[in-house]
Amino acid sequence: MSKSKPNPAPGAEPPAYTVVARRYRPQQFAELIGQEHVANALVNALKSGRVAHAYLFTGARGVGKTSAARILAKALNCMKSDRPTATPCDECDSCRAVMTGDDVDVLEIDGASNNKVEEVRDLRQNVGFRPARGRYKIYIIDEVHMLSTSAFNALLKTLEEPPEHVKFILATTEVQKIPITILSRCQRFDFAHVGPAKIFDQLKRIVEREGHLADDDALRLVARRAAGSMRDSQSLLDQLLASAQGKLTTEQVSAVLGTAADDRVIELARAVIGGDARAALDLIAAWVDRGLQIGELVDQLVEYWRALMLVSCGGPEVRELPVSSNQFEVVKTQAQSVSLDTILAGLEVLTATKARMRGSAHTQVLLEMAVVRLCRLGDLRSLDQLVQALSQPGVQSAVVATGAGTPAPTRAAAPVPVAAEAAKKNGPLAGALTAKPAENGSPNNGTSTVPLSESTLQDVWNRFYRYAGERYPILAKHLNSVSSYAISAPNSLVIRFPSSYSESHDTCSAETGSLRLADALKKVTGQTIALRFERDRAPNSQPLVREAQPSLASRGDVKQLLPSLPLFKKALDLFGAQIRQVDDGFNPFAAPPKEAETKDGTDEEG
Repeated sequence: MSKSKPNPAPGAEPPAYTVVARRYRPQQFAELIGQEHVANALVNALKSGRVAHAYLFTGARGVGKTSAARILAKALNCMKSDRPTATPCDECDSCRAVMTGDDVDVLEIDGASNNKVEEVRDLRQNVGFRPARGRYKIYIIDEVHMLSTSAFNALLKTLEEPPEHVKFILATTEVQKIPITILSRCQRFDFAHVGPAKIFDQLKRIVEREGHLADDDALRLVARRAAGSMRDSQSLLDQLLASAQGKLTTEQVSAVLGTAADDRVIELARAVIGGDARAALDLIAAWVDRGLQIGELVDQLVEYWRALMLVSCGGPEVRELPVSSNQFEVVKTQAQSVSLDTILAGLEVLTATKARMRGSAHTQVLLEMAVVRLCRLGDLRSLDQLVQALSQPGVQSAVVATGAGTPAPTRAAAPVPVAAEAAKKNGPLAGALTAKPAENGSPNNGTSTVPLSESTLQDVWNRFYRYAGERYPILAKHLNSVSSYAISAPNSLVIRFPSSYSESHDTCSAETGSLRLADALKKVTGQTIALRFERDRAPNSQPLVREAQPSLASRGDVKQLLPSLPLFKKALDLFGAQIRQVDDGFNPFAAPPKEAETKDGTDEEG
């Protein structure tokens, strides 16, 4: 009579559980999900016999670096093949030992705990011994960037010229910390982040093989939360399967992750886009009371705003969006009601908030501040609007955006002092220099613009020069060097400078100068006039304003004109100052000195 197998003793420990991430670790190159470029390169190297002596695998956590290193080790030492093979059998003693981490010829070294130079010296001594049973002795050094500088230096020579029976496989998540001398001795392979679609497919296969049920939306949520890491997604799935009762749903995933449900995120986004800060803050307060994680909520908002950006740029047929299926239709609708600049500004606010939360104990306050800023994005003025508002004549205070989006009232500009009229015989620029300034800050006496034509050219130039002097005194001073101006085509004006006045020409023709002068000319004519700046090719060309200098030579005339300059005008307004004395030779209205020197070596009088 045979004996029956004894039952386990009461209270005996059940068999050890192996987590999903280990049980579903890739065992063949074809199973490396998302790393096909690395797998193909290694397979081709094995088939052609061009296997390098040192490899460096770099990439984010959980993307398959260590798994690829173990597969390569099995391929090199598989005992069922008489040479390295691209498809290890996973059945021989060598393959099984590598899978369990017990192979005496495949040494996995943790770089974080073996980072001293002494450990590397021991490694150098051991590489001389041949493998016990395999073809190669393989060293897999994980987190190799943790080695000290001395350890890296001790490894250099061995890594460059190891014995024929030795292979090195280095793995790291921070390749920028590895010395260039190490990088140059290895073949480098960069492991990419795994896409959410590929992670979802793998999670679905795992759920089916485990005999569980799960909603597709729940698995897609897990795939997005993994942030490109296959191991993170499998670890999270393992946790969810252990805690879920029955079918895995999105509600259960949100409860475990501490995230808000999709409809709640839509509700918050609707309040933010509508500018309802009170409703948005109430939603946040209610979610915090329910125990939701602030950091996870910020991540959800970043993904939602990214989806808005993608739809706004590429339309509804854009590639896979980082949102669930029930959020997709709402995202398409909301993307049409918000400008792309507003969406980008919102992304800037959210990503900056996420960065500020690290190490901060006031995460809820940071999130509330971010949400309030998002609600106010519609009230803010763009930079172009501010520049346009500030460029209006007579504006002396900054334009402030109010809650209704209207500029705050500004103080009217004081009348500009009137100077004596110059004689017409002093030339066109002199007439513009001393003509009566515009009233109320307008270049046209607050009445109308003057279209540019041959008959109005002189009047347009005088008004243009006067307005430029009020708005841009430095540019107006360079305009003193103009030798001639003419209409070159409809709505086109050419301004010429003497060849020796290159500084004035370059300043006015530069992008900033030309834009400001074009704006001043548009204020005068009411038209968009194309400006072209040239060097006068006529011999001995001179600035037109030189004829007007005698009328400005006396200190009395200069003293009368100084209050029209912005600097002096502001001093008079703010401090009640008076101009009592003008030194000899001080004449800010004169043309700039000529750059070239005269024949006797002295500077030409300006």
